[in-house]
Amino acid sequence: MKKYMTSALLALTCVSGVVAQTVYEGADIASKDLNGTARFVGMGGAMGALGGDISTIGTNPAGIGVYRSNDAMISFGYSATDTESNYMGGKFDAGRNRWSLDNVGVVFSTKIGNRTALRYVNFGFNYHRSKSFNRNMMVAGDLGGYSQTFQMAAMSDGITKQMWDSGNPFDHNNIGWLSALGYEGYLTAPSVASDNTLNYEHYQSLLGEDDFPYMKYRSRETGGIGQYDFNIAFNFNDYVYLGATLGAYDLSYNKYTLYDETFMDKTGSSTGTGYSLESYNKLTGSGFDFKLGVIVRPFEYSPLRIGAAFHTPTFYKLTWATSAKMISEVYVDGALKKFDIDSYNYLNNADMKYEYQLTTPWTYNLSLGYTVGNFLALGAEYEYKDYSSMRFYDSNGDKLSWESKESKLCMKGVNTFRFGVEYKVVPQFALRAGYNHSTAIFKENAIKALPVNSLATDTDFTNSQTLNNFTLGVGYRGSAFYADLAYKYTAQKAKFYPFVFPGEVDGQAVDVTPEATHLTNVRSQVLLTLGVRF
Repeated sequence: MKKYMTSALLALTCVSGVVAQTVYEGADIASKDLNGTARFVGMGGAMGALGGDISTIGTNPAGIGVYRSNDAMISFGYSATDTESNYMGGKFDAGRNRWSLDNVGVVFSTKIGNRTALRYVNFGFNYHRSKSFNRNMMVAGDLGGYSQTFQMAAMSDGITKQMWDSGNPFDHNNIGWLSALGYEGYLTAPSVASDNTLNYEHYQSLLGEDDFPYMKYRSRETGGIGQYDFNIAFNFNDYVYLGATLGAYDLSYNKYTLYDETFMDKTGSSTGTGYSLESYNKLTGSGFDFKLGVIVRPFEYSPLRIGAAFHTPTFYKLTWATSAKMISEVYVDGALKKFDIDSYNYLNNADMKYEYQLTTPWTYNLSLGYTVGNFLALGAEYEYKDYSSMRFYDSNGDKLSWESKESKLCMKGVNTFRFGVEYKVVPQFALRAGYNHSTAIFKENAIKALPVNSLATDTDFTNSQTLNNFTLGVGYRGSAFYADLAYKYTAQKAKFYPFVFPGEVDGQAVDVTPEATHLTNVRSQVLLTLGVRF
């Protein structure tokens, strides 16, 4: 048997009640894509101080105050997402293409007069797809002697025989689903004490000394977040603009993973044993936030504009539905046996559902805008979000201490810089370009730590690094009708790990993972916006 020090880290993770999703799903929900109108995207989203575009309703609400006429628009998009994985020299590519309705908005501009300080009161509504979860991934390779069963064993420490015999292990508050799968599939067992009795305080993997796991992993994620913004904005003397936006969010996220371990011998041939684990997760819910913004022209005859905005956390109410299925083929008492464990059957043909609440970080935004005549516009923005402040609560509003603590341990503040330029070749035609840079959300040593009673069976996690967006655009403006086209290229590298388990090196407790899989995530998106001003 392969033995690892497994109790040192995870023995402290037991909490009462069922545990919700991890900080990795929370970070996915809290982050947003660069999306909106083609003009906004073409300028890299750096329009917070320039205003005059419906998409600024979600960055700096005061931008709607710049409007002096009514506006209605719609945007369509086509995106191609590709993930290249490189695990110890083995490369795989997985892609996904889709069409989308990315933006629908309208602005109603009301002129108050020229003699009062308040010149315009404007109202806006905008829908846009603020987040896309659509991506696929594949990884395969030798695990270097490590196995996901080590994590299963570590999460089982302390589960007594009485607990196993008390009924359905998938509906027991103190038994995690990974533990149940490992035990029921004969992949883990209590260790054997010196007197040949079973020690339920410490479990071990049943992987043999001469078994070498070979991993195959595949994931498919779909869904997105729809953002609905309602805005009111004011224009004071064409020098000060104020705006407020109430945002509503609709979330739908699906994740399917297939994790397979084939046990190989020293020659690299299959021993005929191993297991496959399928995890099904669905997350749905809604949320709301509030945004406040201001744009100021500090000098009377200068085209310089300074903008500032803050967004409250988004307050989500979410429902997580999950199920898992595992098929294992292992030797038991000298005979090769097959075990088929399906949580769906254990729960009377139903998913396990859990309701919880998520509070995303505050957002702080500063922006600059500058125009040269009627032919050149320059924009720059800085945005800050502290992801370590993200918090989780149960359905009653009580804080989930484990997940909230993990936010502080694993995540950090993120700095985002946006730059954009628009140049009008002639009054009717404009060229645009933009660039975005966002720092990493997760700390370098972040892991997906699961409490021992967690329902989660997708043990994989990805630590994404810096994010870069490069954009180009072109636009036409007629007397009423306008059309804009934009191209966005997104690139981000990341490190993927299929699982983590507690081990010991030189007497020190450490988190052990297989060699990192290096990911390169790229996304190309084309956006077309059609609109009319009236």
